[in-house]
Amino acid sequence: TLGTQTDYRDGEAQTDPYSPEYVVPSGSVPELLTLATLTWGRGLPAGLAEVEMIERAREKRAWEATLPAMDNAAQIAKRRKMMDDMERKEWAFREQEIEKLQEIRLRVLKKLLLRQQEKQSELDAKRLDDHWQNHQKAKKEKMKKIQHDFVLMLRKLIAKRKNVMGKLERRDIIKEYTDFASQTYAPLSRIGYFPDNHSERFVVKNFYLNTFAGLCELEAALPHSVTQARIKAPKPKHTTTKTGFVKRSARLEVELALVHQ
Repeated sequence: TLGTQTDYRDGEAQTDPYSPEYVVPSGSVPELLTLATLTWGRGLPAGLAEVEMIERAREKRAWEATLPAMDNAAQIAKRRKMMDDMERKEWAFREQEIEKLQEIRLRVLKKLLLRQQEKQSELDAKRLDDHWQNHQKAKKEKMKKIQHDFVLMLRKLIAKRKNVMGKLERRDIIKEYTDFASQTYAPLSRIGYFPDNHSERFVVKNFYLNTFAGLCELEAALPHSVTQARIKAPKPKHTTTKTGFVKRSARLEVELALVHQ
């Protein structure tokens, strides 16, 4: 009823197919020996290219069988002409194979170039984005500085507008104390005054809480029941009735304790 899985699949433990030993009789050349160079993973199992190679080998053996014997000069010239024709065909086939390899190589190069261009475009886009972010950050900082300078100059203009003629004015103490927004009640920190520096002046100081003598006096004034706690032991609950049966609440408490464990 249980399924198991090993650490290694059957495909990982599979070795190359077994090739038995063979003996070739004298005078015979089996066609199968022409495939001895093909091994598992290198030509086997056979594909379209291997089948074409086998067919070409068969055609070449059939062509070799049709070659004339070298008995006289005419047969030798005919044999040489046939061999030259076959050599041209082989060179033409080899050129076709080279062209196919070149086409495959060109396709691979195109893919690599496209991939390189995509990576380069991504890098360029990232650089432009970083450059744009830096410009935006510098722009925000510049705008913030301009706004700060604008507020500062506006305050200076408002202060100058209050006294256009440049007349000296005396301090009006009554006006300062009647205006709760004046420097007397709400001084500004930019003129060199920080109201939080003297905040300890407003701390409430109590004799009974800040000194040991005050604590002793406060403790002596308290009643005895405040300092000396009285603890009453709780009465045990009766879990059984008068007739000797266990109460339902006691059973529920035992079941709850078991469930909690």
